[in-house]
Amino acid sequence: MQIVIYAIRTSEKWECYLTLDMRVDLEWWYGMRLRPNRNASMRPFVLLSMNCPLGWAVELRNGFRPMSEMDNWGNREWQRYVYQRLSTFILQEPESNRQRWAECVRNVRILEKHTLVSYVENPDGNQGSKLVGVPEQRIGGQEQEEAWIVIKSPTGVKAGGDELMQQAELLIECMAGRALLAGEVEALLAEVAGNYGDWRSAAQLGILLGRLRLEAGLVQPAPGSAPGWLRRRARAPRCRRCGSEAKSRTACAACGSAACAYCEACLAMGRSRACALLLQGIAGSAVRGTAGGSPSAALGRWGLSPAQSVAAGAALRFLAEPPAGGSAGLARFLIWAVTGAGKTEMIFPLLQSILDAGGRVLVAAPRRDVVLELAPRLSKAFPDETVVTLYGGSPERWKRGSITLATTHQLLRFRGAFDLVVIDEIDAFPYHNDPMLDYAARGASKPGGKYIYLSATPPAPLQREAAAGRLPHAKVPARFHGHPLPVPRKLKMPPVKRCLQEKKLPALLVRSLSASLQRGAQVFLFVSRIKHIEPCLELLRQAIANMPIEGTSSIDPERASKVMSFRNREIRLLVTTTILERGVTVPKSDVFILDADSELFDEAALIQMAGRAGRSKDDPAGRVVLAAPQWTRSQNLAVRQIKAMNRIASKGGYLRI
Repeated sequence: MQIVIYAIRTSEKWECYLTLDMRVDLEWWYGMRLRPNRNASMRPFVLLSMNCPLGWAVELRNGFRPMSEMDNWGNREWQRYVYQRLSTFILQEPESNRQRWAECVRNVRILEKHTLVSYVENPDGNQGSKLVGVPEQRIGGQEQEEAWIVIKSPTGVKAGGDELMQQAELLIECMAGRALLAGEVEALLAEVAGNYGDWRSAAQLGILLGRLRLEAGLVQPAPGSAPGWLRRRARAPRCRRCGSEAKSRTACAACGSAACAYCEACLAMGRSRACALLLQGIAGSAVRGTAGGSPSAALGRWGLSPAQSVAAGAALRFLAEPPAGGSAGLARFLIWAVTGAGKTEMIFPLLQSILDAGGRVLVAAPRRDVVLELAPRLSKAFPDETVVTLYGGSPERWKRGSITLATTHQLLRFRGAFDLVVIDEIDAFPYHNDPMLDYAARGASKPGGKYIYLSATPPAPLQREAAAGRLPHAKVPARFHGHPLPVPRKLKMPPVKRCLQEKKLPALLVRSLSASLQRGAQVFLFVSRIKHIEPCLELLRQAIANMPIEGTSSIDPERASKVMSFRNREIRLLVTTTILERGVTVPKSDVFILDADSELFDEAALIQMAGRAGRSKDDPAGRVVLAAPQWTRSQNLAVRQIKAMNRIASKGGYLRI
C-alpha cells in the first residue's frame, strides 16, 4: 500500500508521522474535538509524501532525527532530506521507474497557516477543517466527495470525537498483544465487533494516542550497516512477523514498486510484504509472580510428587524475581524433567502465580494433537479461567483468554501479549532448530516477561548453559510413581534393510517380542524409515501368529484411530516411526528400537522413544531394547543420561526402591 507521511513541529521538536486518515491527524493537531483541553495553536506542517510505499515511509519515519535547522528549511531542503533517505529504495527500482519515484519526492510541500486549515461551519452545523491546495482524492489514499476534514462514523455519517474515541478504544482492546496484517485486523473486528466498518480512522487515532503502532511487514536494514563484503547481503529485508530474511521480490500493484519484497517463510499465515500494513498493539510491562512459593504449598495444592514440588518451588521463586538485565532482559528457566515425570502438572502452580497477579499466560506446544490433549486438562485445573486453544483452523482464532494454549506457529500473530510463556518440548519438531518459531516465541512475551522451557531432552546448547550456571534450571529425575527409568538393553541384530532383503527376522528378536507380548505388554516397535513399516508388518505377522499387529506413520490417514486401538489393547504390537516418540502414554508398554544405530536416531530421540516404557505405576519396569548391529555414541549417551537421572533420583530420595 501507499501512505501519507508528514513532519510536524511540536512544542518540543520536529516529529514524523504516517497516517491512515489525514482527517484524524488534522483534527488531532489543529481541531478541538479529539483533544478539547489543549492549546490548538498553529504548528508548522510539512507534507513529505502523499503516496509513499509503506515500507519506504516506515523506514523514513524510523530514521527521522529532529534537527534545530529544520525550523528554517524550505521546500528544497526538505526535498533533499527525503530524497537522501529514500534513495536506497529508489535505486533498487528498474531504471524506467526511478524518475517517477524521484518526482514523488519532489512533491514535498510546506503548508502554512493560511493554506493548511480554515475553521467554518458546514451545512450540518458541525465544525470541520479544510485542507487547501492538496488534491482531495489523495487524502488518506481514499476518494473524498467533499473537502471537509471531519470524523466519520462506520456508517459514513459525520460524527464527533467521542464516537471515534470509542471505536479506537475497542480496536486498541482487540489489538492488545497482537501483531496483525490488515486482512487479519478486519477478520478480528468482524468476529468481535460485527459490522465495525472502516477501522483505519480508529487505528490512526490509536496510533496518535501511542497505543497502537503502524509498521510495514518487512523491515529494511539501515544502508551501510555492514562491512563492504557483507553489504549486499545485509540489505536484504527481514520479516517483522517471523524474523526471516525475505529473498523474493515482485512487482506490486498496491505500492507501485517493481521490486516489492515479500516473506516466503510465513506465507501460509498471510503474505507479509514490504508494503503490507502490520498493526501492533503496544505492550505493557509484565507482572511478576505473586510469591516465591514453597515446595510444600505446591505439593499440597496440586498433588505433586516430592521431585515435582522441588522443581515447581524453584520455578516459582524465579517468577517472583525481577528479570536479570532490566525489563528488556530475556529471563529463562529450564525444567529438565525425565519422560513421564508429569511436566504438565508441574506448570499448574506457575500459571496460577501469574494469574493471581493479574497476568496472562501462554503454553506453547509443538503439535496440534498435543494442544488438543492439553486443553481439557488446563480447563479442568483452572475452571474459573478462560482457556483459548489455537492451532491451524482453530474456531477460537480471535478469542482472548487469560490462558492461551497454542501451537508454536500461532505465536506469529502475537507481540508483547503474555507475562509468562511456557514452551513445552522445546527440543521437538517444529520448534527445535527453527529460528522463525524461536523469534515468534520471544516476541510473544511482554517486556520483562518470563520464559519456562520444558524438556526431557534439552538441546545441547541449553544443557551447556545449565551446566555453566548461566541458565537457571531444575531437574526432575524421577517419575511420579517413584520408580527408576528403565535402562535400555542391547540386542545385536543385522540392519533392518538386510532382514527385509532376506525376508527373515532374527530369532532372538522374535523371541524377545513374543516374551513381551506374553507378559501382557503393549509393544512399540520403532523403525527409522516409513518404507520399512509394511514389509516389517508382513514378516512379523508370519513370525508371531494370531496377534493383532499394525503399523502407522506420519502419512497414515488412520494414525489417530490406530493409536486409540493400541491404547485400548485392540492392537498389541504397533510398528511406527518417531512420530510417536513423544506425547503418547500407553499403560504397560515395552519398547523395541530397530536400527538403533541409525543416524536418524540421536540421543534425544532414543531417550524419548525409551520413555514410552515404564510410565504406568502398575508396570513401572517396562522393557527397552536397542536392536542394532553396532553400538553408537548416541546410544551410549542416551543410556548414560538415563542412568544419571536414576542416580540423581536415588540420591535425592525420590525413588521408592
